[in-house]
Amino acid sequence: MPRMTAAAAAVEILKLEGVEQAFGVPGAAINPFYRELKNVGGIAHTLARHVEGASHMAEGYTRAKAGNIGVCIGTSGPAGTDMITGLYSAIADSIPILCITGQAPVSKLHKEDFQAVDIASIAKPVTKKATTVLEAAQVPGVFQEAFHLMRSGRPGPVLIDLPIDVQLTEIEFDPATYAPLPVYKPQATRAQAAKALQFLLESERPLIVAGGGIINADASDLLVEFAELVNVPVISTLMGWGTIPDDHELAAGMVGVQTAHRYGNATFLESDFVFGIGNRWANRHTGYNLDAYTKGRKFVHVDIEPTQLGKIFAPDFGIASDAKAALELFIEIAKELKAEGKLPDFSAWAASAQDRKATLQRRTHFDNIPLKPQRVYEEMNKAFGPETRYVTTIGLSQIAAAQFLHVYRPRNWINCGQAGPLGWTIPAAIGAATAEPETPIVALSGDYDFQFMIEELAVAAQHKVPYVHVLVNNAYLGLIRQAQGGLGINFEVNLEFENINTPELGVYGVDHVKVAEGLGVKAIRVTDPDKLGEAFEEAKKLAQEFQVPVVVEAILERITNIAMSKTVDMSDVTEFEELATEPGHAPTAIKALQV
Repeated sequence: MPRMTAAAAAVEILKLEGVEQAFGVPGAAINPFYRELKNVGGIAHTLARHVEGASHMAEGYTRAKAGNIGVCIGTSGPAGTDMITGLYSAIADSIPILCITGQAPVSKLHKEDFQAVDIASIAKPVTKKATTVLEAAQVPGVFQEAFHLMRSGRPGPVLIDLPIDVQLTEIEFDPATYAPLPVYKPQATRAQAAKALQFLLESERPLIVAGGGIINADASDLLVEFAELVNVPVISTLMGWGTIPDDHELAAGMVGVQTAHRYGNATFLESDFVFGIGNRWANRHTGYNLDAYTKGRKFVHVDIEPTQLGKIFAPDFGIASDAKAALELFIEIAKELKAEGKLPDFSAWAASAQDRKATLQRRTHFDNIPLKPQRVYEEMNKAFGPETRYVTTIGLSQIAAAQFLHVYRPRNWINCGQAGPLGWTIPAAIGAATAEPETPIVALSGDYDFQFMIEELAVAAQHKVPYVHVLVNNAYLGLIRQAQGGLGINFEVNLEFENINTPELGVYGVDHVKVAEGLGVKAIRVTDPDKLGEAFEEAKKLAQEFQVPVVVEAILERITNIAMSKTVDMSDVTEFEELATEPGHAPTAIKALQV
């Protein structure tokens, strides 16, 4: 039997489980593992500037391509605690990443040793499992179990904590005989699928709600096939955006209290049956007024995690199943029903959803200086094609993006939906671009998100990771300012100051162009809406020429209120801005405005 260090065995297992890329920051307690990364070889490594950044890079890497599992690595103590936010973001959105941390020697764990912290206990609530390995011989089994857990059932992250002496201990391990454990995914039965479709047959105005579980299952093509077969409009959730192309005749928009379309909410409120597949009824989708969301309609809910069924409200029928397995059965039975002439004709209902899509639109075309944010998204629609992958986190910039941008493919909207940590965008974009360098990446940040982990731009410069980063700058915590309005305050959300080194910025404070250039990337500032298009084109050229990110900073008007519900009720959304009343008001809408 071959003998090797436990750390070497761990690296061998990573390779055998399909890992080709890792992100991290070395340190004393994890250096033996890094030695084996070098000696064993076969796994590329990206050196982050912040360990939290490494965890978000791993997330972006996983989210960008089916089958990927991002790996992030850090030393003991604060490295592990820094990665907790990435683990939280991953478990909230059902994203498998593996976090590997170094640790003090086993004999020192109870002695408050330098940078020794019980990271397994800290990480337990935000992982599927977190383990400090106390015996070197257990390392292969712990890593084998980690991949089994990450891939089985509802996907999610795992943390493995390796004391330095455990890493260095030699063990018996034969890579040639290693095999991954079988993956478990619940599957719908035919009887369950038939009953679910019976609800559809009995409805008049059905909708399919397509969630992120469909993307996780790599089943978007099946979702589209099923929708086309039964001729039922599809509402994508924020995490499921891209399962059906925005320009598909059955795409009915998004629903919710923030990241929603006027036409999506209107169509939903006209429905009488909702077929939820791979979604979890998140509150930004349903709102807190569940009566408004559920009254007058029946629900079928399909989710891979049994405990999600009934968590938010009780569906009329629930199925614990992987989305792909369920959709395969739904298609099989629907084809049989169609052959028997038993599928209802929903064409008039589907057409009505498209009518709303052509009439209930928000305005994007404004010529204001400083820029209105809506114009930025309009110009992005013109500049970036259907192959574009957008990466963003939270804030008014992200909410407006979901209202105005268009997504045409699965995994082309990469967004941490539930956790929403500021600073996520830059490292996640680096991870996504590393996963699929051939796919054009456009990241989107408000000024505060951009500043949180701006140092990671240097990682992209060092490792030659090109993408375009659109930065919308209003020198405000815009979403928090808008939320504070209901409380009658505007407190500690102002970021403006006069930069003594860049007086031409006025009160916009931070000179993002200088900072970005200082970190080794290119940057362009835009103040005129008519210059946005050429700036985006220049950014694409510069990114390819220099193989680095290119920041396009758009200087916005200080205050813009983006449409959302003041009452967290999807039936009560306030439209703060002027609506589209003629086609020229929304020139990049999916459908030309009908008036």
